[in-house]
Amino acid sequence: SDDLKRNVPLYRVWCLFELSHAISKNVPVVLKLGTLENKQLVLAEGGTLTDTNPFYFLLDTVDVETFSFATKPEDKEYLLDKFKKDTYEAIEMGISLNPILNSFQKAVKDFRIDMALIDTFLESMEMDLKKTAYTRQGYEQYILGSAEVVGLMCLQIFVNGDQEKYNELKESAMRLGSAFQKVNFLRDLKADMDGLNRSYFPNVDIHKFDDESKQQIITEIEADFNRGLEGIFRLPATAKFGVYTAYKYYLRLLIKLKKTPSMKIKSARVRVPNYQKMDVLARSYVRYQLNIL
Repeated sequence: SDDLKRNVPLYRVWCLFELSHAISKNVPVVLKLGTLENKQLVLAEGGTLTDTNPFYFLLDTVDVETFSFATKPEDKEYLLDKFKKDTYEAIEMGISLNPILNSFQKAVKDFRIDMALIDTFLESMEMDLKKTAYTRQGYEQYILGSAEVVGLMCLQIFVNGDQEKYNELKESAMRLGSAFQKVNFLRDLKADMDGLNRSYFPNVDIHKFDDESKQQIITEIEADFNRGLEGIFRLPATAKFGVYTAYKYYLRLLIKLKKTPSMKIKSARVRVPNYQKMDVLARSYVRYQLNIL
């Protein structure tokens, strides 16, 4: 009723009750977001409305697995080297005929993205061409380039030139990016080993991967998540909802991996069902609307 809607706190509690009841009964939930909330959500999902899109498009393009059609190692090296040169040329000239690189160079210029971050990211992609197993040092270097600097590039966009805010949230952004990547590694354990003969986790024999090894990895990821969450609460309002939703999704995936026996992780890809993704979205939206993020 209109009277209920005018009482905002009571209305929000009622919405929370309806959502919780529907989810508990496995009833499909359709969540319609306003324009502002939708834009904030896609900040973390690589949607078409945000300034972070060029980074997600570049990540998809430069992933070495994208070059899988090139069967010879030297061909993959050539393609990656050419892509690096094209990237730097696009940034230097301020334009590119490649639409992805053109969008990327514009974001770099508009938000003054540190070139050192881009260098580190591209260097990590080179590691994928040759590495099949990682030492602790190599693992940390790869995480830095493939995940932590991506978090920093996104953070530069989120804070929009506020250097003090960037410095305050820098470590949290790196740890959150690290957690996301490590969850991906654990989820894709089978695919990386079977398809690429690769293992990212140091000092872990995948052929002898057991619950103890899994727990060591999960403990490390949980520490990253805890540090990352601290920063999410201090993000600008325009980014908070989207990043928090991404955090909750990856946390849900980690919980599922934690409950999955190590033998099953080695034999099948663990995923979060769509109805649980909707649950994550709905609960995150309610928390955002209740101003408890």
